[in-house]
Amino acid sequence: MTFRFSAETTEMDRPRILGWLADESYWAQGRAADVHDRAMDNSLNFGMFDEAGEQVAYARVITDFATFAWLCDVFVSDDVRGQGVGVALMRGVHDILEPMHLKRWGLVTADAHGLYEKFGFSELEKPEMWMARLAS
Repeated sequence: MTFRFSAETTEMDRPRILGWLADESYWAQGRAADVHDRAMDNSLNFGMFDEAGEQVAYARVITDFATFAWLCDVFVSDDVRGQGVGVALMRGVHDILEPMHLKRWGLVTADAHGLYEKFGFSELEKPEMWMARLAS
């Protein structure tokens, strides 16, 4: 099967993506539709699509286009896992961000470390320098 990459937000299947994230992901359980829409509207959105035009994967990037990018909400449908879709999605994201010459790209993930390592991600060199403010 052949898959196609897109960086066009208008092509993203918002209800499908929300279902993946709110129902199937470990990081966005219960995400509300209005929060999901606001997140997508203020981010770069990337997707992979099958030959029938159905979305099979998604990733979102928050960036200032000059110094920093945050990769998040990466999801590959169970139906296509193991078929190179995650690698193709990350290659597309990489190819769009790389020309920006950003100093730092970040992400938080509990899995798929091998995938992200292929694109230059590594453990934090100085984790003691990073802090987070989490919602209560």
